[in-house]
Amino acid sequence: MFNSLLFISLAPVFIIAFYVYSRDRYEKEPVSLLFKALIIGALCVLPVLLIEGLLTRLYNGQEGMSEAAYTAFVVAGLTEEGLKLLAFLLFFWNNRNFNEKFDGIVYAVYIALGFAAIENVLYVFQGGYSVGLVRSLTAVPAHALFGIMMGYNFGLARFNKKYRAVNLITAFALPIIAHGAYDFLLMGNSPVLLTAFIPLFILYWIIGFRRMKKLSDDSAFKNILPDDPDLTGNVQL
Repeated sequence: MFNSLLFISLAPVFIIAFYVYSRDRYEKEPVSLLFKALIIGALCVLPVLLIEGLLTRLYNGQEGMSEAAYTAFVVAGLTEEGLKLLAFLLFFWNNRNFNEKFDGIVYAVYIALGFAAIENVLYVFQGGYSVGLVRSLTAVPAHALFGIMMGYNFGLARFNKKYRAVNLITAFALPIIAHGAYDFLLMGNSPVLLTAFIPLFILYWIIGFRRMKKLSDDSAFKNILPDDPDLTGNVQL
């Protein structure tokens, strides 16, 4: 049973990780660096749990929608996406392998998947197979999609100094809003909100695929032949 629960917890993480890796078509990131991103994302879980516990205890407002909004946007969205963003800035923003826009998506998604892996194990071992199945189709992909939103804007910020501030703010704000909206629709305990959940989640998928395609098509390595001596993973910026 332990192995089965562990498998159902981690399988969606590795499937998405492989997919994103395969989409990085022109200049793949070092596997060791991707593994580092997963580990760093996983390590974010502990401070997130501590901060979320503190923020939950600090809430003294009314129950119902206001509490759901606070929990969704502040406790979950701000804390989780804020820690992921901090991890990206500390460990990958200045890395020499971050040498094209698409790399922003890769590193952000892998950090998000590392976080999602530990979070999913905790939920699935507590809730069982049904929880694992539902989360494999919702929560784990959602973390990856929030990572795409963050990484897309990190990629733009890295290679466009003129609009760097705007893109960095967007890299911070957009995943928090998207994460908060995702959680709020589920926590609001309202049929109307639940009805809106599926269209919103589909929209997230559409945004995610489009942003990956755009940055992949804009790759600086797209028109460089594989045997070109200039095609390296160590471009100095």
